Amino acid sequence: MSVTTESTTFTSLNPATGEVVGEHPIHDQAAVRAAVARAREAAEWWRELGWKERRLRLLNYKSSLVRNLNRVAELVHQETGKPLIDARLELVLSITHLDWAARNARKVLRPRNVYPGLAAINHKCVLEYQPLGVIGVIGPWNYPVFTPMGSIAYALAAGNAVVFKPSEYTPGVGLLLAELFESVVPEKPVFQVVTGFGETGAALARSGVDKIAFTGSGPTARKVMAACAENLTPMVAECGGKDAFIVDADADLEAAADAAVFGGMSNAGQTCVGVERVYVVESVYEEFLGKLTEKAGRLRPGFDREADYGPITMPGQLPIIERHIKDALDKGGKAVVGGVESVRKPYVEPVILTDVPDDSAAACEETFGPTITVHKVKNAEEALEKANRTPYGLAGAIFSRDKSRAMDLARRMRSGATSINAVIAFASVPALPFGGVGESGFGRIHGADGLREFARAKAITRQRFALPINVASFSRTEKDMARLLKLITALHGKRHR
Repeated sequence: MSVTTESTTFTSLNPATGEVVGEHPIHDQAAVRAAVARAREAAEWWRELGWKERRLRLLNYKSSLVRNLNRVAELVHQETGKPLIDARLELVLSITHLDWAARNARKVLRPRNVYPGLAAINHKCVLEYQPLGVIGVIGPWNYPVFTPMGSIAYALAAGNAVVFKPSEYTPGVGLLLAELFESVVPEKPVFQVVTGFGETGAALARSGVDKIAFTGSGPTARKVMAACAENLTPMVAECGGKDAFIVDADADLEAAADAAVFGGMSNAGQTCVGVERVYVVESVYEEFLGKLTEKAGRLRPGFDREADYGPITMPGQLPIIERHIKDALDKGGKAVVGGVESVRKPYVEPVILTDVPDDSAAACEETFGPTITVHKVKNAEEALEKANRTPYGLAGAIFSRDKSRAMDLARRMRSGATSINAVIAFASVPALPFGGVGESGFGRIHGADGLREFARAKAITRQRFALPINVASFSRTEKDMARLLKLITALHGKRHR
């Protein structure tokens, strides 16, 4: 649902054809605050429904998304330009996350007893997770359903109302998601959408919501954080990445090349957890590079059904991609697939770069396009050292047949998630948390951690009986304290070996 009283509007365009997909209002600060006020009232109703009723409604929302999957996917296709098959896959993943959040919210967040310890044995202790209230979600354009649903579904399941500000490139998708929710939950505006540009997102951050869930670039995250700071509004941020892909000497090279190409080129490389840097142990470098270039060379961008991936959705990204390619070549790198000429607005053909210096833009900055830099390393340890040499830390992948070594590398990779012998596998597992470190953001969505991200922990103690010693009273005596100290010494004073 959305306020539509504004006279100022904007259009969303198909990035492949330039055709108008829809026209939407630009919601100002007053409109955003009005939406949040309605959400505040709806949040009370939603919270009072209880776990069972919220679960039922969220599962019905999931069913509605399934029944309207092709309709939503077509709109994603039109507003982002991505192939219809990729849009459908995005919907499938979103539906599995919504299902998991609905079914597991009670188990994760229900009240539970906590052992008080001997010093407070006379108290019954309860830990509860209470809804925050109203969650503001600021979503991206590259995955306009899957990414925001990672916050929306979990926030709703935790008992909150949501006000969603979709990207100005994909406003229609956000509105359709809210429309389908309203069809199964018509009683109150539990899930609303406000549309517009950065000013609308800033207004949402300043509106007094109880938390902001943001996905976007690091610079934009800093602006949102500054707006949130005015009201001490907490925030979870998923920002960019420069994800590394390590190919060990014993890796299945065919599978590794296939995964690297998909991880780097799918969605035209416009994936926060996409593969941008590949580190290959020198003994298998040439063979892997041959397989990688052969697979990448077969790909073709376009808007037709046979295209492997679509256009660059945000026009401003094209010069960044071109600059990264040119900088890599100017510093001695080689283009073994494509090159600067691969940037053909609104498309970018596959680009594979080798011998790229570690300090080049293509190796250091997030490119967000269908380009991959491939680096030769002596061993997996050098690969890991170079993979971690970045301020980003979102995700990564490791290919190795040695389970023990792969697990060790995965643990030491500076990232929020790592896949072994697969790429971006964690995204398909709703029970796993997702988020980054450093420039890639903070906080977690998905899984139990994602549910708790949208709840506040509440501790409750209830005295069941009085102890013979009460030191929390001005009537306490030296003798009482001596007894307490004797007990603490007996419990905690012994030396451990």
